[in-house]
Amino acid sequence: MVRGSLLLRVSALAAALAFVAGCEGLDDGSPSTGAGAGAPDGHAVSPLKNPDGTKPGLAPVTSDADKAAARKFIETLSTKGRGPQTGYDRDKFGYAWMDTADGVPLARNGCDTRNDLIHRDGQDLQFRSGSDCVVISMTLHDPYTGKTIEWRKQDASEVQIDHVVPLSYSWQMGSSRWPLSERKQLANDVLNLIPVDGRTNSAKGDSGPASWLPPNKQIRCAYAARFAQVAIKYEMPVTAPDKQMMLKQCGG
Repeated sequence: MVRGSLLLRVSALAAALAFVAGCEGLDDGSPSTGAGAGAPDGHAVSPLKNPDGTKPGLAPVTSDADKAAARKFIETLSTKGRGPQTGYDRDKFGYAWMDTADGVPLARNGCDTRNDLIHRDGQDLQFRSGSDCVVISMTLHDPYTGKTIEWRKQDASEVQIDHVVPLSYSWQMGSSRWPLSERKQLANDVLNLIPVDGRTNSAKGDSGPASWLPPNKQIRCAYAARFAQVAIKYEMPVTAPDKQMMLKQCGG
């Protein structure tokens, strides 16, 4: 099958979300307050308002209209069984955090993907002397646990960058047949990447939504929406139980 260009798929995803927003009357993007709010200062953005992943964080999807909008595009996902992991290797997606994965936001900006994500989501950033890229300390409001992490580079593993759609999952769902360039895109696409609590990310492994969801229940619909956004962008099916669980998190 000839796969569509990534640019066309990004445009299609953005257009689909814009259409859904128009049909469902999404909120105006103002920071949430009270129960279900994102980062304490409103730093995090709803996935419905962030179709390319360049805005920070992952704010909860809480209103009935927004949940209906999320369900609308989750329902468009195709499904198939999870294939074998045979042949999977992280190196099949390029070396970690490359700045040269063309076709995704922030590529070739002189800063590796991990630091790009810390710049996007972290606050109170402190940089290594002489660098405007390498962050040595920050404050992170972790959406997966709801806790605030005061991170220092000497304890680097305390914050890990989660692939929302795990690379191994994608391999089993068809990326084993993609060209290397597209696997590099998936591995470094900011839409698919969120800095989170390290232990929580390790516990997730390569699970889909049917077998793992963020401990913070308020963020689960947003997580499902982001998982779906990535799958739609890369024309990737999900398993039927994963799709069912994503719909359930958004009231389906």
